[in-house]
Amino acid sequence: MYDVVVKNGRVIDGTGADSVQTDVAIVGDRIVAIGQVTGETAKTIDAAGQVVAPGFIDLHAHSDMSFLVDPLADSKLRQGVTLELVGNCGSSFCAPLNDQTTDNFKSRASRADPDYQPGWRDFAGYLDALDQAGGVINVATQIGHNQVRSFVMGDDARAPGSDELTQMEREVAKALDAGAMGLSTGLYFPPGYFSLTDEVIALAKLAADRDKLYSSHMRSESDESPGIFTALQESIEIGRRTGARIEISHVKAHGPRVWGRAAAILESIERAREEGIDVAGDQYPYIACSTPLSGAIFNRWAHDGGRPALLERIADSDLRPRLKDEAEYSAVRFQGASGCVIAGYPPNTEYEGMTLEEVASRRNMDPIDCAFKLLEDSEVSVVLYSMSDPDMEMIAASPHISVCSDGNSLRTTGPLSRGMPHPRSYGSNAGYLQRLVHDKSVVTLPEAIRKMTTLPAQRLGLKNRGRLAPGYMADIAVFDPETISEHATFAEPHQYSTGVSHVLVNGQVSLTNGELSGETPGRVIRSHTD
Repeated sequence: MYDVVVKNGRVIDGTGADSVQTDVAIVGDRIVAIGQVTGETAKTIDAAGQVVAPGFIDLHAHSDMSFLVDPLADSKLRQGVTLELVGNCGSSFCAPLNDQTTDNFKSRASRADPDYQPGWRDFAGYLDALDQAGGVINVATQIGHNQVRSFVMGDDARAPGSDELTQMEREVAKALDAGAMGLSTGLYFPPGYFSLTDEVIALAKLAADRDKLYSSHMRSESDESPGIFTALQESIEIGRRTGARIEISHVKAHGPRVWGRAAAILESIERAREEGIDVAGDQYPYIACSTPLSGAIFNRWAHDGGRPALLERIADSDLRPRLKDEAEYSAVRFQGASGCVIAGYPPNTEYEGMTLEEVASRRNMDPIDCAFKLLEDSEVSVVLYSMSDPDMEMIAASPHISVCSDGNSLRTTGPLSRGMPHPRSYGSNAGYLQRLVHDKSVVTLPEAIRKMTTLPAQRLGLKNRGRLAPGYMADIAVFDPETISEHATFAEPHQYSTGVSHVLVNGQVSLTNGELSGETPGRVIRSHTD
């Protein structure tokens, strides 16, 4: 007897092959048969007129705390996502924790739950907390280089001593052995960008030795030093010297000064692959990004010593003119104050959804001076209009680029409904299928599904997820490719996508007829065979 049979659907298995009208049978948490299924079943899902696909895998997410705050966080689930990889951009801010990293955790946690108190200190304890919380989808984690660097040596702009590097290696190894599925770097952000390549290579080798992923928010995605192509070659060199799988995070040409360079970016990746270096990337399908404002406008020297030192420099009358000149140059990357939208500002939530230009006008201030003033009270989460449609679509069509969100699992009610986040948390996968597949035919539907399933599963090294085949885990999305739609906007981001009728996670129904089932069957992925 089968537990679940999904009948009469257009099965697209995730390999890039065309659809087949057939059934999928499930027992427990596994697919046991694909074909014309007969026999008794406890539950039947009629998928007539819909596509049956592997559950989508979001290879670049920041839901490190989402399910600790609300296990029913469903903004990704309602798009067909069944697994997301967190701890990206070097920022595994939940672990490890000590006196040098706790403030950052509190700052990040306060956006959703100001009273949240972690009951762990090390990475293994964090994974256990995720297990105990449960969730509607699966979660895999990475250990972040920035977090480990801060844990060992604070935010100083210097190379680690030999003992410090040894301690960093120890923390990375402990996390990987506890179940982190990779190492991430955020070399664009402090303190990551204070590191030399040799430091990163030493840590990436630990991931490579365990056949785990190395992902990187590179030192540059634009024209800031060292430049996008030098940064890309650094990532490739790390792969060359360690043998690690290299994942270039959220591939983009960021800012008008590098628009039109998507083809050259993809050519660099292709040449490295021809050399035998296992490098690929991921992308969210938007022309706006989201990031902390301080990282977007200040050059790296200003961050030496962390936020307290940055605030001292802003207040220094001798340094402020230099900071302002550099910030004005940086603002060109997102088309100035009119291209900068406040997404999160706890001291005054009325500013959320307004542009920096509008906030500055309300306060009767110069936009850069206004940005400095906002940052004196709190870090500011912003959305930046910094990319072009032709570049975005060219990157989206590459066979080596997975579809990701760079967002969080959120919910339209409760603590995860705060702020004005980038709509990608509610719409990346649905928007990709709606705009780039259905409307523009940038890629075919089977290829789009491959880029959301088999490709990210291979990047993460998963042996039994990302494909519809007997023996694979029953992570399944059922959706209508004609009606799947993103509804979240920059003005009203907390809106669910529609068009996905059913989602199964580990064989259990998490979404039924487009609504939550109330079940939390998600698991913490700690190995390639989980």
